[in-house]
Amino acid sequence: MNLSQFEAVVRETMGGLPEWVQNALDNIEILVIEEADDDLDPDGEGLLGLYLGLPLTERGVDYAGELPDVIYIFRQPHLELGLPPDELRDEIARTLIHEVAHYFGIDDDHLDEIGWG
Repeated sequence: MNLSQFEAVVRETMGGLPEWVQNALDNIEILVIEEADDDLDPDGEGLLGLYLGLPLTERGVDYAGELPDVIYIFRQPHLELGLPPDELRDEIARTLIHEVAHYFGIDDDHLDEIGWG
């Protein structure tokens, strides 16, 4: 899957999220990059995605003028999974939804509990 196809899956996934989710997304960018560098993945875990920012649940009334939060979706680690095209699309969507959940303040433990870990 080339970069433009990968980005299309990310856009389609975002477009398929419920309207309330899309409306709640504020001051956030979603970026597709090839892979995490040492700054984003210092432990070399081979991350599929990463949310960096202040979750919605932690933003107070004084939250204004901040740089956007960022959801990174890493292309190469997804491709290295060696999945068939349909399963790869599902995994990209799953990664994006997982990171959007972090934006909403849902931690990894809870995501594991509900099967999205």
